[in-house]
Amino acid sequence: MSRLPTFFLNHGGGPWPWMEGPMREAYTALEASLAGVLEELPERPRVVLVITAHWEAPVARVSSHPAPPMLYDYYGFPEHTYRIHYTAPGSPELAGRVRDLLRAGGMACELDGERGFDHGTFSMMQPIRPQADIPVVQLSVLDGFDPATHIAMGALLQPLRDEGVLVIGSGLSYHNLRAWGPAGAAAAAQFDAWLRQNLDGTDAPARNAALEAWALAPAARMAHPREEHLLPLMVAAGAGGDDACTVHFHQNDFMGAMAVTGFRFG
Repeated sequence: MSRLPTFFLNHGGGPWPWMEGPMREAYTALEASLAGVLEELPERPRVVLVITAHWEAPVARVSSHPAPPMLYDYYGFPEHTYRIHYTAPGSPELAGRVRDLLRAGGMACELDGERGFDHGTFSMMQPIRPQADIPVVQLSVLDGFDPATHIAMGALLQPLRDEGVLVIGSGLSYHNLRAWGPAGAAAAAQFDAWLRQNLDGTDAPARNAALEAWALAPAARMAHPREEHLLPLMVAAGAGGDDACTVHFHQNDFMGAMAVTGFRFG
């Protein structure tokens, strides 16, 4: 079995794959990138592990429901978007494996048998695998928001890459809803340039050190007043180990104005 890369991917806003008109059209470039993720891999993954920005917990929690329900964690969208379903199965087996790896590394982890798919997962997985036939497990971020801890979490998950598990950090490289669109363009561009400079082609010790000090980057707190959407990047980087990091997706005019970037490790 081939070693799979890890990814940090931008999941977009709300239930965009089920929208029509300008809302859907704004995601044309991102959708094309997500739709090509599996084609880049040496083989089809057995399971997908999503570290989702939309699940925060004091200790790591991993979804273990065999048939996850839906969690419509957004508001103000058309009525039909509260009836959509991404029907991929869960994987209690992988959930247990994640828990065991984290605990073996000294990190607390609990199974959650009720958690459903949030939009950080299903809005990303719909274009990646619309057939919904690959099991998906979700892992929370930690509400202490410590970058080094999330990098360490990812490092403990590295063995999964040799077990047919595709590890994806799902977030947004720019996430300031109070300065969205043109109001956030300058901050997004500054922070995005810093991310690409410090991750793309940089060796693991240097990029991890940069990620640990991300709050010192240009426009960091303008780009992420609250860093939950950046933390999945830390986990993906940790799981990437010493493998090379490359830009997977970059768009200067995301939602018409902002710069965003996704990364691949390995």
